[in-house]
Amino acid sequence: MQDDILRQVEQFLYREARLLDSRQFRQWIDLLADDLRYWIPMRSNRYSPASKSISILDGSRYEEDDLSKERDQAFMDEDKGSLRRRVDRLDTGMAWAEDPPSRTRHLISNVEVDPGERESEVKVYSNFIMYLSRGETEEDFYVGSREDVLRNVDGSWQLASRKIVFEQNVLSAKNLSNFF
Repeated sequence: MQDDILRQVEQFLYREARLLDSRQFRQWIDLLADDLRYWIPMRSNRYSPASKSISILDGSRYEEDDLSKERDQAFMDEDKGSLRRRVDRLDTGMAWAEDPPSRTRHLISNVEVDPGERESEVKVYSNFIMYLSRGETEEDFYVGSREDVLRNVDGSWQLASRKIVFEQNVLSAKNLSNFF
């Protein structure tokens, strides 16, 4: 049974990537649960307490976690409504960051599935690379991991939560207008 769920989840993620890469954003929005949280925390460089690179006299100031906390500043912290408004804006001609439109390719790997908090949910861990090209010479790579919660609703999976963690702590891209 676990292999069957893994296969279903992989197919969901691959379909999602295809929809995003072919700019079928409205169909992508349909894959999202109404209570979705889509979060990209910021990352910072942290030194280990054992590090000899930096010395802090007060040991309580060391922080082990390099990701921003729940209520701290984030690259993105959105819900289904805000993502829908972003998709709607693409049709207005006023989305300068996507004029001309970006071309993307999402590569998803290392998919793992664990039981979720509810019987209808699973936790999904995956890695991704998103290649983006725009215009004639603009190129960007986004590399990271995702922690998703997928919910089975009437036999179909919906994305209920996504936490995206970039490997970079400083993004060199001109904007962050795409979906991961």
